Amino acid sequence: MSRPKPEPAAGTDSAIVSPTVVGEMKFEMALAELEGIITSMEGGRLPLAESLAAYRRGSELLRHCQQQLADAEREIQILENGSLRDFAAGNGQAG
Repeated sequence: MSRPKPEPAAGTDSAIVSPTVVGEMKFEMALAELEGIITSMEGGRLPLAESLAAYRRGSELLRHCQQQLADAEREIQILENGSLRDFAAGNGQAG
């Protein structure tokens, strides 16, 4: 006879135990999952083992997001002939 699965603790997020490979995630998806993990951990209701798993997953997601941002910055530098320029608000607007 099989036992029913225990219900997740209040405040836990199923995204913490996501089977999605981090390296295949788009930036927005990884960031959303990371935000969910942070919210769950800040709630302080996760058991120790789940907190450790969430921390590991969050670390992976953070590194992935940082790498994607660095790649985007390099691409912008290439598009701008090797130098980043300061953003000037209002440029390119009709007026």
